[in-house]
Amino acid sequence: MTLYLFKKGGLDMHLHFVIHEHFEAPGAFELWAWQAQHQVSYSRLYQGDTLPSNANGLDMLVVMGGPQSPATTVAQCAHFDSKAEQALILQCIEAGKFVIGVCLGAQLIGEALGAPHQSSPEREIGKYPIHLTAAASTHPLVSHFGDTLEVAHWHSDMPGLTSEASVLAYSEGCPRQIIQYQDRVFGFQCHMEFNTDLVQQLSDHEDFSQADQQPFVQTPDALLNQDYTHMNGMLYIFLDKLTAPTARGLHLDSADL
Repeated sequence: MTLYLFKKGGLDMHLHFVIHEHFEAPGAFELWAWQAQHQVSYSRLYQGDTLPSNANGLDMLVVMGGPQSPATTVAQCAHFDSKAEQALILQCIEAGKFVIGVCLGAQLIGEALGAPHQSSPEREIGKYPIHLTAAASTHPLVSHFGDTLEVAHWHSDMPGLTSEASVLAYSEGCPRQIIQYQDRVFGFQCHMEFNTDLVQQLSDHEDFSQADQQPFVQTPDALLNQDYTHMNGMLYIFLDKLTAPTARGLHLDSADL
């Protein structure tokens, strides 16, 4: 685990990133943490870093994506221990920490809470709109997204839903794009953290051979010509709201989808 200190004159929060592959970097999540001058640490698992032994000292856990699935075994990928990550996620949730999962990370949150991941109706790679559910349109943390927001996607699976989970956004290709599991626990199947550098790295590790047969898969050139700054800005506002001292009791009662 690598720790970096950014804030002068005292630390507001300690964020820890779990990163499975170098091409699935935190992007805008990391930039937000730097700009807010929070304390930041990393488990770069692909480099052999370990996970935190417990939730002590953490304020927010952010679990990033990867080509693995929650069902991937250690025998299949030596640096990915799904059960260990789920145990850390659950411990952070039970300790009242902020927990955010992105793509694979969102699926791991669901698994940790007893909701197995599932295959998405469509493979999505590209920039496509997500739509807020009716109840989410007035949700204090995401209402600024508007009814529709263009965001990045890169997935074939989707998170499972617990009985308490609330779907906040969906897309034409996937019914579970943003999920609120608990007051401080959110899963993003979509990738609002992407920038063109990350998209280039991901494209270098992706198979596009069947793209012309898949309605929600764009070409690498199309992906690189997209502007990701607006969705990044919407993510920053979400994170500001989420971590504001006044953010309490924002859980929706039931899933819309």
